[in-house]
Amino acid sequence: MSDSNNSNNINISGSNRPSSNNGQNDSNRELVIEHRLDTTGLICPEPVMMLHKAVRKADSGETIEVLATDPATTRDIPNFCRHLGHTLVLQETLDDAPTYRYLVQKKKA
Repeated sequence: MSDSNNSNNINISGSNRPSSNNGQNDSNRELVIEHRLDTTGLICPEPVMMLHKAVRKADSGETIEVLATDPATTRDIPNFCRHLGHTLVLQETLDDAPTYRYLVQKKKA
């Protein structure tokens, strides 16, 4: 359950990206992760509530990485982004436990 501001650059490419990217051609772009949120072990509604709090702290356009183990997040986080206008840059399932990983970019003002 940590929220840190350690920035990392990652290259976004491949088929694990959500199909809706608001018309942007981002097949091979670099993205900076400004915030990390570890919600592993928590269940609904806590992961989304923590993401909402992290988004409020983030500046416009910043990216938040979310790690979760609750399968409900596969529905809840995309819906959160869609309803509030944030961009779900990446949604993937990691092999361990399984763990779900999301990259959410705060909407630009």
